[in-house]
Amino acid sequence: MASLVEHLLKLTDHRDRDLLELSLSKALIDLVPIQRVLVSKVVSEEGVRRWMDITVLDARGGGKVVDPLRMDFQSLPLLDDNRDRLLCMQQRGLIEVAWAGENGPRISYLPLFSDPVNGEEFVLEIHSSGPLQPQDLQTIGVLSRVFGNMYRLLAYSDRDALTGLLNRKSLDDAFYSAVLDELGELDTAQAASRQPALAGGLERRHRVPPNYWLGTVAIDNYDVVNNQHGHLIAEEVLLMVARMMNNTFRTYDRLYRLGGEQFAVLMHCPDEALVLAAFERFRSHIENFRFPQVGPLTVSGGFTRVTPDDSPSTALERAERVVDYVRHHGQNKVFSYSALADQGLFSALPATGAVDIF
Repeated sequence: MASLVEHLLKLTDHRDRDLLELSLSKALIDLVPIQRVLVSKVVSEEGVRRWMDITVLDARGGGKVVDPLRMDFQSLPLLDDNRDRLLCMQQRGLIEVAWAGENGPRISYLPLFSDPVNGEEFVLEIHSSGPLQPQDLQTIGVLSRVFGNMYRLLAYSDRDALTGLLNRKSLDDAFYSAVLDELGELDTAQAASRQPALAGGLERRHRVPPNYWLGTVAIDNYDVVNNQHGHLIAEEVLLMVARMMNNTFRTYDRLYRLGGEQFAVLMHCPDEALVLAAFERFRSHIENFRFPQVGPLTVSGGFTRVTPDDSPSTALERAERVVDYVRHHGQNKVFSYSALADQGLFSALPATGAVDIF
């Protein structure tokens, strides 16, 4: 059995936030006499908030790890569907539910992590055969604090300093761990280097080949805004666009600022028409908004399906070619790469390579 120190080292050795919940769950199963542990996160879409169980791990083996990008939001339970978990989050304290007497089996809910800036809330749900002892709660508290510290540290390194959206480095990490692994294109050695071996019976996070899409949007005539209104006003525009992205796309879509006036979205969706509809909603919101001191603005967008042969750069290149086409044909539109390619509209266009990485 690994010691507390060994598990703390594992928790602090990560460079990927998506693996922290699994490491925490393994540590709790190993160090505390419990039967089951769940790490739950609050997710929201159009003002509706639901519970998403990121990890579920059983002491006797088995469990699952959820990829948020692939989650069906409508299938998740509402916050009010688990009142005890909700009360734990609201009161920021331990809530115990016993159903067979004072010393019998119970579920304990403990607050795990809260980030008001990014609207992230996590709760631990622990199933045990009896009350958690003081030493058990102390161990859980230590691991929870280390988890929170690591989550904040990795979140800071993954974020664009101005807008708070994810940055280009984070796109590379998400692309390889959540997309190519799931498409089955990495060999065993490569996959093992990015993701620790899961406990026996634990479902792989990447089992069914999904429909991943990568899109980019760019603010039209942003250089004019910068020249006419100055750097500070131009930055305010970027902040507002980032805020509108957060309000338009789903809470589990990955939103990025690539640099300058360029943004990106990595999402899982079963149908190209639904992806187009999401980007169209965002384009329409921008078009109908009057930016203070600037007035109306528009964006040009393009998206592409991620293929097994893609790297982040090749997928971004296709999306950027669509944006370049839109900018040369009236701006304020969104197209898929396949729609334009099927019409032969890229034959006369050179590859742009225009993504601002640094």
